[in-house]
Order: sequence, then structure tokens, then C-alpha cells
Amino acid sequence: MSPQAPSQKSQIPKPPDFADVPESRRRNMSAIRSRDTKPEHIVRQLLFQLGYRFRLHRKDLPGHPDIVFPGRRKIIFVHGCFWHRHGCRNSILPRTRREWWEAKLDRNVERDLAALARLKELGWSPLVVWECEVGDREALAEVLHKHLGPPGSHKA
Repeated sequence: MSPQAPSQKSQIPKPPDFADVPESRRRNMSAIRSRDTKPEHIVRQLLFQLGYRFRLHRKDLPGHPDIVFPGRRKIIFVHGCFWHRHGCRNSILPRTRREWWEAKLDRNVERDLAALARLKELGWSPLVVWECEVGDREALAEVLHKHLGPPGSHKA
């Protein structure tokens, strides 16, 4: 552990007591995945239909990207609007435990920015696709095509 870890840890608010949270809400929140989400499946399915082939969740890269194109040095993150604070209507903070949620989600954003910067330093070209953008598949296909270049080619 680095020497800065204890001071960083002290900035993180203590998790609140969740004893008052209804059981139905607990089940809902515990069912939320961090990978292989529905938006991620939609993007992967579209990429495959467009003729692109890719790798998933490479743990050796900063931020553990969702979709990786090693030959093209391209990366795609599929972010949930709430968890990564997109700023759209899906990213409104809850009214209860607002301070705790704000600190938690701010840490996510800091981690995302650090991972994107590190990937660029390593020569990768990242793209973030937001959950709210996957509904319009034609627009999404255009964004993906622009980022990746033609399928079957390793040049963008």
C-alpha cells in the first residue's frame, strides 16, 4: 500500500447505516452489475453486426476497459450514466444519503479520468459510450465507425 493511501482513505466518508433500507431496494441495488450490463451487450452486439472483432475486460489496462481492439489500439468504455455522472437526466443524485452518494460517485469520475489519461499516455485511443446513447443505434453505429475506422482494417 502506498504512503498516501491512509490520507486518501480518510477523505472517504464513512458508509452510512443502511439498516433503514427496504429489502426490495437492497435486492435491486445488489443486482446491479459492474460488467456485462445491458448497454454493454447492446454495444458489443452492434459492433459484431458491423463486422468488428474485439476483446473484453482486459485487466492489464488502466480502468479495465469494457471493449478492446488491440490491433487498432482502440478502447471503448460503456458507462452507466448514474454511476459515472454523465450529467443527463439518468444521473440525478438520490435525495437520501446525498453526501455519501456524491462522494462515492465523484471518486468514480476521478478514477475514470485517471484511467483515460493513463490510456492516452500508453498510446491507446479511448471512447466513452454512455448508457443513454445506446438507444439510437444508427447514431451509435456512426460514432463507433468513426472511432474504429472500417471493419477488417486495423487503420482508423
